[in-house]
Amino acid sequence: MGSQPNILLIFTDMQRADTIHALGNPIIKTPHLDSLVARGSAFTNCYTPSPVCVSARYAMHYGIYPHRSGCTENMQMPDDKNNSFVYHLGEAGYKTHGIGKCHFTPDSHALRGFQGREKQEEITGEPDKDDYLQALFGAGYDHITDPHGVRGEMYYIPQTAQMPARLHPTQWIGDRSIAFIEEQEKSDQPWFLFSSIIHPHPPFALPAPWHKLYRSPNMPLPMVPQDFESLWTHINRTQNRYKYRDQGIDNNLMRLIKAYYYGCVSFIDFQIGRMLESLKQTGQLNNTLIIFTSDHGEHLGDYNCFGKRSMHSTSSRVPMITCLPGTVPENNIVAQPASLVDVSATCLDAAGIADKAADMDGESLIQVAQGKSDREYVYSQWNSLGNAQYLIAGEHDNFFYSAADNKKFYFDKRVDPEETRNRAYTIGPGREQSAAMESRLLKFLQSHKVTDAFEETKDGLDWKEYPKQEFFNDPDYGLLQQDHPWAVDDIEGYTDRAKPQP
Repeated sequence: MGSQPNILLIFTDMQRADTIHALGNPIIKTPHLDSLVARGSAFTNCYTPSPVCVSARYAMHYGIYPHRSGCTENMQMPDDKNNSFVYHLGEAGYKTHGIGKCHFTPDSHALRGFQGREKQEEITGEPDKDDYLQALFGAGYDHITDPHGVRGEMYYIPQTAQMPARLHPTQWIGDRSIAFIEEQEKSDQPWFLFSSIIHPHPPFALPAPWHKLYRSPNMPLPMVPQDFESLWTHINRTQNRYKYRDQGIDNNLMRLIKAYYYGCVSFIDFQIGRMLESLKQTGQLNNTLIIFTSDHGEHLGDYNCFGKRSMHSTSSRVPMITCLPGTVPENNIVAQPASLVDVSATCLDAAGIADKAADMDGESLIQVAQGKSDREYVYSQWNSLGNAQYLIAGEHDNFFYSAADNKKFYFDKRVDPEETRNRAYTIGPGREQSAAMESRLLKFLQSHKVTDAFEETKDGLDWKEYPKQEFFNDPDYGLLQQDHPWAVDDIEGYTDRAKPQP
């Protein structure tokens, strides 16, 4: 492969796989992502190893599936033991730097292999340690208490950002990434840059004039199949409740949500264009491996659902594009399954230290793009307090099991690409494929000792039955309120705060 290339990993949060114009979305405007598709390989069946932020990011950072780490939810990450792919790159001579959201827990300031970080997190209790907030406040915007949009009650209410585009969180990631790229122009040291953008994660708070790029009357309605509730799992009901989206559907609002979500993606695309131009102007474009992907998807009103955490492809499938001239095939669409756990192996392969990935679960996407892999399936897992889901995803079909519902789901993507009909319980065509996928998934879980998922019976393997999760019909039960702990919310003479007794 020659000398070590630079590596730019552009990472978004909660971006669906169907949000790139060149990959089949006729409405969205993504000229710079389209250029990456033309310059490299796009993986159209890439899945997250866990459809929620922390566990997905941990799996990517260390190259292992959640069943090995035990990190299966937004929870405390296992200790860093100098085994992240970023650490290995540093040991191999790379300058490693992270900009933006890492979502490291329990220490949000940890390095976990990075030699330097510039921090921007969604929720922080220490604004003085958040580089973006310090820049925003220093520019005279210290009155803002919701820099990433108003959450809680307005989580899915599209909003205009409280700062101009030049100070927006997404623009800040672009600015700081360009600054790093320009600083490396005259250096002989290879570099790895993690540019991590919080959007299009809700709330959808766009700066002017980007908030009017798409107009709601021109947007399609969500995909809502017949008998859509039969496709729900317990976590879909729970998320709809605590995200304030379970008390009726307003189709005008649905189209506005999609307009702002698409606007967030296009504003990200604009930053990508700026990064690509910086690489070009500094002579580094053709010697930089570029990876673009996201941690998980977003239902965005499909199935009348919102959020993540379920194994429907709207939540579990993510975009994945890789580019490196002369190494990664150009204008190459790859239908073979891929996963975020592949990012580690891909970067280590590009750096010439593929042996460091020997104990990881992923494969190098460089090798997959070159047709050197025979992998048929990838996996995903999410567990939280007895509510668990397990997925096996292939090129043509997906199977997942929801423990909280004691229910199986099988989708044949050849005849039902939007996953509108659950064929797991059908009699006739489809039943045989569903049973085969279920058997493969159970055997994978057995071989990897995921003992909380299955039990052995006299007839073989079967799913371990959990108590059915209760869902409360009270419409005010479980509503989410989420604010920065430092945000001032007392208004003298108006807010009624209980005063401590002397």
